[in-house]
Amino acid sequence: MGRDVIIACDFPSKEKTVDFISHFKGYSPYFKIGMELFYAEGPQIVYEIKNRGYKVFLDLKLHDIPNTVKKAMASLSKLDVDICNLHAAGGSEMMKYALEGLTRADGSRPLLIAVTQLTSTSEERMRNELLIEKPLKEVVMSYAKTASDSGLDGVVCSPLEVPEVKAACGKSFLTVTPGIRFADGEVGDQVRITTPAKANELGSDYIVVGRPITAADDPLAKYIECIEQFVK
Repeated sequence: MGRDVIIACDFPSKEKTVDFISHFKGYSPYFKIGMELFYAEGPQIVYEIKNRGYKVFLDLKLHDIPNTVKKAMASLSKLDVDICNLHAAGGSEMMKYALEGLTRADGSRPLLIAVTQLTSTSEERMRNELLIEKPLKEVVMSYAKTASDSGLDGVVCSPLEVPEVKAACGKSFLTVTPGIRFADGEVGDQVRITTPAKANELGSDYIVVGRPITAADDPLAKYIECIEQFVK
């Protein structure tokens, strides 16, 4: 499985989303549908994007008791998305139940990845607000190892944590990395960030890019720039 760029469609409506993806005719980016868009438009927005031939990462970050997550994943599996996710903090039992729910009768399923710590989370915030005393990298590695042992396909983590995740879980364990900014771009609300080129060097499998592409005057040009820096 090669590297790829996932564009975060953080839009409030179908109309804005369809207008945005119209820039990419002739190209084949992944599109990420997050909570804002999915809660506004429901499953129909997934069909809208899939029917245009694009792949979809459904980013809903499930985190609940194991049986509830299992049933939710069974519903999401019917949408034919390519990647979906949950919070690793839900624990191994929840992750295993999620896999059961996600797997269809014929044995097929979307890729399932676990969110370790959000890229907006700093070491200080984790200690003072989440009351997690361990170092951030140690927590990420523990979550990643639990996800791997539970049968998941990979994790969402910072690009800066990819080498350690690969070392702990194997090269085939996928790393999906948000927190991507161009060297001359604004940081925004992200804390643990890097550039597409550096994410490539660190070994990320997928980078998730939002505002540097979606807020650009020429989104297609910025997407191509990402591809040129990251997919080598």
